[in-house]
Amino acid sequence: MSSEFKQPRAVVETVGDTPVVIDINGVSKCYQIYDKPQDRLKQSINARFERWLKKDSKTYFREFWALKDVSLTISRGETVGIIGRNGSGKSTLLQILCGTLRPSLGQVSVFGRVCALLELGSGFNPEFTGRENVYMNAAVLGLTREQVDSRFESIAAFADIGDFIDQPVKQYSSGMYVRLAFSVIAHADADILIVDEALSVGDVFFGQKCMRFLRDFMSRGTVVFVSHDTSAVLNLCSRVIWLNEGAIVMDGEAKAVTSAYLEELYYETSSGQGAAAASMNTEPAQRETPRDMRQDMINASHLRNDIEVFDFSGASRAFGTGLATVRGAGFFDLKGRPLSWLVGGEKVVLRVECTAAAEINSPIVGFEVYDRLGQTIFADNTFLVTAGAPVRVSPGASLLVEFQFTMPVMRQGDYTISVAIAEGTQQDHVQHHWLHEALAFHVHPKTICLGLMGVPMNDIRLKLIGPAEKQ
Repeated sequence: MSSEFKQPRAVVETVGDTPVVIDINGVSKCYQIYDKPQDRLKQSINARFERWLKKDSKTYFREFWALKDVSLTISRGETVGIIGRNGSGKSTLLQILCGTLRPSLGQVSVFGRVCALLELGSGFNPEFTGRENVYMNAAVLGLTREQVDSRFESIAAFADIGDFIDQPVKQYSSGMYVRLAFSVIAHADADILIVDEALSVGDVFFGQKCMRFLRDFMSRGTVVFVSHDTSAVLNLCSRVIWLNEGAIVMDGEAKAVTSAYLEELYYETSSGQGAAAASMNTEPAQRETPRDMRQDMINASHLRNDIEVFDFSGASRAFGTGLATVRGAGFFDLKGRPLSWLVGGEKVVLRVECTAAAEINSPIVGFEVYDRLGQTIFADNTFLVTAGAPVRVSPGASLLVEFQFTMPVMRQGDYTISVAIAEGTQQDHVQHHWLHEALAFHVHPKTICLGLMGVPMNDIRLKLIGPAEKQ
């Protein structure tokens, strides 16, 4: 078997007016599978005799083709998702693109600097300090010492691990390890970013920071993204490639490919669901209509969507003029009591407190709720409420804003809330303080939410209607 791997620095081909940055032509990857450890030694000796005798002899392995004749091109600026079941060849393809694996057959051409988020921190030496590992890892990614010197403060600030930067990384928690590894990647001047299931790194706050970096990178670079989360693929990618048993099944628009993939999964897995469904208790539970009291509503809920709320964080990343500042935010019940635990479908109040350092005319206070991918789930602000009668805030005065709404049913996972105060109109305003991740909450559902968020159901009933009588 022969192979060829090239990683030139100049683009030699274009699609239309867009340069090709990844060109994969007829790539296959074969692994030798040995049933017993001694067979590996036998094969090694056997191969020597084969070359000496110049004739075929017995083999002691089975061939497993992880990739089979894969051909595709990716243009500069594309964000391409790769989906498929476990063992379909996704990770093998990414490792070939990174140059850590060689193809058994075919040719791969990659034009530009590649940074990979495969196993974060895999290149770190546990005995070295965080600082030493930053320099070592950055050098592997192609940065000079002078470049690392100029960026080190930014790398350390992005990682946000404090004085641990000068401690051996073997003393780090897994979250600190991930923070530092991702921070180095984020400052490596990559042309192509390869991501393999690495979007849920660290805590919810660092996850949002990673998503902001990724979305910014997508505006100027090429991303190849592998995930089992089809929602993430749909949100981030315009093109998707579906792999199965090492071969390309479908390559096209994200929605069409993911829909076909999910349909295939459904038909493969649904055959065993009939018996399980038949054994379920289908007798409808007798439920009492929830009353107005909050505790009764929580206790009576038959489809709980519990939401754990974390404390306000005023030290998160922010921007703005500073003429007004968000001082606090939190959830309260309708009687003004602070809440650290909510339930989807409950009426709540989101309270935001701001302070003015100068006179503010026509303030606009708003919030946005994001999922772990940085998608805006829902948002609102005060502009329409005050458009007819603008509010004036004197220097040193505080402004308290309350948003009352029904908390939606949410998917399981981490969410953040950014809050902001601006001045002007909806279309033309000055941002005084935008505070990222001011609040965070985690959803612990006891029911299934099929969309980005759900609508609380008051009741669901089934009624069997017999066939219509013949005329």
